[in-house]
Amino acid sequence: MRYKNFYFLGIGGIGMSAIARYFNSKGYAAAGYDRTRSKLCETLEKEGVNIHYNDNCALIPDAFRNEQDTLVIYTPAIPADNNELQFFREHSFCIEKRAQVLGEITRSERGLCIAGTHGKTTTSTMTAHLLKQSHIDCNAFLGGISKNYNSNLLLSDKSDLVVIEADEFDRSFHHLTPYMAIITAVDADHLDIYGTHEAYIESFAHFTSLIQKGGCLIMKKGLPLSPKVQQGVKVYTYSANEKADFYADNIHYGNGELRFDFATPDTLISDINLGVPVTVNIENGVAAMAMAWLNGATATEIRDAMATFAGTNRRFNFILKTDKLVMMDDYAHHPEELKACITSVRNLYPDKRILGIFQPHLFSRTRDFYKEFAKSLSMLNGVILLPIYPAREKPIPGITSEIILDEVTADDKRICSKERLCEEILHTDYDVYITIGAGDIELLIPEIKETLSNKA
Repeated sequence: MRYKNFYFLGIGGIGMSAIARYFNSKGYAAAGYDRTRSKLCETLEKEGVNIHYNDNCALIPDAFRNEQDTLVIYTPAIPADNNELQFFREHSFCIEKRAQVLGEITRSERGLCIAGTHGKTTTSTMTAHLLKQSHIDCNAFLGGISKNYNSNLLLSDKSDLVVIEADEFDRSFHHLTPYMAIITAVDADHLDIYGTHEAYIESFAHFTSLIQKGGCLIMKKGLPLSPKVQQGVKVYTYSANEKADFYADNIHYGNGELRFDFATPDTLISDINLGVPVTVNIENGVAAMAMAWLNGATATEIRDAMATFAGTNRRFNFILKTDKLVMMDDYAHHPEELKACITSVRNLYPDKRILGIFQPHLFSRTRDFYKEFAKSLSMLNGVILLPIYPAREKPIPGITSEIILDEVTADDKRICSKERLCEEILHTDYDVYITIGAGDIELLIPEIKETLSNKA
């Protein structure tokens, strides 16, 4: 890198913070701005990264004001009228998106890039864990906090493999040059960017064309996607419930465990014990094991590592378990993710009454998929909807949580403010409670846990 300073706009984001930690760990100077002081920001501060929380150019450290020495990295969530962003543009700094920086890393190391509408964070974290626990090792930029390592950044001093979650928002993954890639799903999303589902799928097709010669693509079987890989790139399929190049066979539940045999094109690895035993993770696990297998991990290494996989924060987390009730938390924010999450909870607790507390994420996503959200939520016994979390968007007239609620068929359904949520929960009677969403609902978890603990 020709720069010695790296300044981040939106440094507290899960992806941005990983890059900041990466450069800081390599001995470069890192600093940045975010509007909210999150746990990720606090961790960065403890590691010596200078962060402030007001959009104020005067707060930019002096060492980061030289355009020759400083690369500015920003997230698309930063608005165009951000004062600091305007300052850097006016003073001719080199400014790159997070994905552009990750792209440079994939061209200097061998990138294992995991893409898809959903499942990519868990699959990325599983892949990284499998390789970390093998003789192969890896680096990793993760879209969530790995429970095994309590981090979203994994580093290696012996491997040039780097696991990267490939984000399709704003076509960010088009900046990457993968050595190998996984595509988990191409269900419609981000239609505010792509316009149509067809254009969304085409963006994944373009992503496959970026895979380096000699690499490979591991694609979920049955996706409505025609890859455009270069000559010399191998294409494999995977599945959780039907034969493919890589698939799960002999799936069985028992004693709180989920076990299956993992079939590769030429080997059967028997008795895989899925570390986080939920249905949706069979598919994620098959994809991750395929990637580890193709990179040289042994059968024993794969079996042992999968059994010790602890999961990712906010992906099917158990928050509270008592004899009377269970509280769980999940990051699901797309209708198919919601469906997979609720289906997994139903499989675990088939005879229990389940209440879902859902915070819709983005006005545009709610507008495009409110009926699909309602259909998934209707699998629950009860639903509490919070107001829409806007993230990067301005409100859209007529688009509120009410349009989802009107379509939900569960008998017990209501809308509640964040301020009144715990009081509302206090007057409910369910066996399983699950908080769901990608906004700031996670900030409410400690208070909800305390409320439910008092009930239990």
